[in-house]
Amino acid sequence: MSKQASKCPHAKKCGGCQLQNMTYDRQLSFKQVKVIKLLGKYRHVDEIIGMDCPYHYRNKVQAAFGERNGEPISGIYQSSTHKIVPVDSCLIEDEKADEIIVTIRKLVKSFKLRAFNDVTMKGFLRHVLIKRGFSSGEIMVVLVTGVMDFPKEEQFVNALLSRHPEITTIVQNVNNKRTSLLLGEESRVLFGSGYIEEDLCGFRFRISPRAFYQVNPTQTAVLYGKALEFAELSGKERVLDAYCGTGTIGIIASPKARQVVGVELNADAVKDAKVNAALNGVENIAFFEDDAGRFMVKEAQKGAKHDVVIMDPPRAGAILDFLKCLVALSPKKVVYISCNPETQARDVAFLVKNGYRVKKIQPVDMFPHTEHVECIVSLVRK
Repeated sequence: MSKQASKCPHAKKCGGCQLQNMTYDRQLSFKQVKVIKLLGKYRHVDEIIGMDCPYHYRNKVQAAFGERNGEPISGIYQSSTHKIVPVDSCLIEDEKADEIIVTIRKLVKSFKLRAFNDVTMKGFLRHVLIKRGFSSGEIMVVLVTGVMDFPKEEQFVNALLSRHPEITTIVQNVNNKRTSLLLGEESRVLFGSGYIEEDLCGFRFRISPRAFYQVNPTQTAVLYGKALEFAELSGKERVLDAYCGTGTIGIIASPKARQVVGVELNADAVKDAKVNAALNGVENIAFFEDDAGRFMVKEAQKGAKHDVVIMDPPRAGAILDFLKCLVALSPKKVVYISCNPETQARDVAFLVKNGYRVKKIQPVDMFPHTEHVECIVSLVRK
């Protein structure tokens, strides 16, 4: 395991890697203590699982585009500001993705395209999003533009592909609104299929521009492996995968379950989840497009039974209605995956007060050099 973090010249301005001044071992200790303070009162916290090589782990890279002194720049928004910090390479981003972004910036200049200005709402290129399958090698480039009209589109695409033949698909997404959201509603495929595929835990998954997929594939395999270990499935259980995204963990759990039900609010993710199930020949799984809380209310009202609930909510945690309905459904086991132990601790406290006890706590370092820590808590009905 790497002992000392390499120095990044952008660290102070960017603010993305808050723990970069620590050795990696010290970072892991810091995160372990954080989880112990929040959840240690329930039981022993297992040792955090770190990475052997905690660099260039992000398979999803996005860059904002702008102009400075009439020249195009690309990089990362400075923490808590809208100022672009020019970045050519980042210690936690995929190196190939960074190379492609630099090439696009050079092409923007040579094709005399303007970066989008979100004050005047004029210009062309706003962001570039790149997703790479670390296992499959497939690469998707999403050009986020302020307008649909793409001057010299064919020449630009050909120039990019000639410099990077490893790119498997290119998509144009239009975002012409005053918003902090990266992607707009309208997209069109400029080259390839419009999606990439990736292998995870022995299964194949399709990744579209808008659908969520974990950004650290190495640690995702570790995280999901531990979650399923905690679920202790025997093949007889009915499993509910709440906040299921593109169906990854539900599909991975399917061979060990009698039936899996996935629920997700993102319509694009649900479409991908259904495709992923078909892609892997999984027949004992069903996906529903719905808010997880509302879905739980309906499940409780009709008296549905779930033996195991696997939940992976957003950073804000689960809403109270969801937790109340979870208690009403009374599954034997709850496996709670969280990227925010603070809200996880709040939700676990509610479950403990309402008939559950904590059986296992396992932190996983999904985001080295940042303050974020992923944590799995296994609860069983008393």
